Amino acid sequence: MQQYLQNKKGLVENVFNKVYGRYDLMNDFMSFGIHRIWKKNLMNWMNPSNGKKLIDVACGTGDIAKLFLDYTNNDENIYCLDPNKGMIKQGKAKLKKYKNINWSVGSAEKLPFKESSFDYYTISFGLRNTKNLNESISEAYRVLKPGGRYLCLEFSKIQNSNLELIYKYYSKIIPHIGKLVIGEREPYEYLTKSIDEFAHQDEIIHLMKQNKFENASYRNLSGGIVAIHSGWKI
Repeated sequence: MQQYLQNKKGLVENVFNKVYGRYDLMNDFMSFGIHRIWKKNLMNWMNPSNGKKLIDVACGTGDIAKLFLDYTNNDENIYCLDPNKGMIKQGKAKLKKYKNINWSVGSAEKLPFKESSFDYYTISFGLRNTKNLNESISEAYRVLKPGGRYLCLEFSKIQNSNLELIYKYYSKIIPHIGKLVIGEREPYEYLTKSIDEFAHQDEIIHLMKQNKFENASYRNLSGGIVAIHSGWKI
């Protein structure tokens, strides 16, 4: 399932080249800090165990990796992968005290890891930016061990009509916030458009089942502004 907007040559790369320096700051501005609660919800649903290996794809500056290590006191090596070199650089600087994070540049559609390598696969606000949803989910299945778990946190389709109306109004303001905070509005025009065009919760479930994930389910957060999808490789 290809995504039209994300397949425009160089578009997503250019967007993140412009924002990586203030990525965390802008996330806090746009969500009023609630993105941190959403990520904690993902970790609570994961309920990770010690001695398990995590791959966090489209890792940004490493928020999920930090939460995972803080939750588990894990001494296993974990892996953070993102297509943007600047984002990786920011993450390394932010999390330099965590010595067992391995950082690499790469895409969700073609992971540089062997089959059955990881116990957990996470992707947080990154699936929406991939060029092909099916290939991204297929790769997640490939690199998970049997018994491994897939968790995706992503903007989704709001279930309440009143909340949807408020959110649509707010989304028109987001590019103006981007202009104030990072001096650019275009990346956040892309953001709002990519959210509007992204797949419905049930469409993601369908793709997960097509790619052999079992017990596929999702939880809406904040009325469906975002959703967490979960599935298992059996």
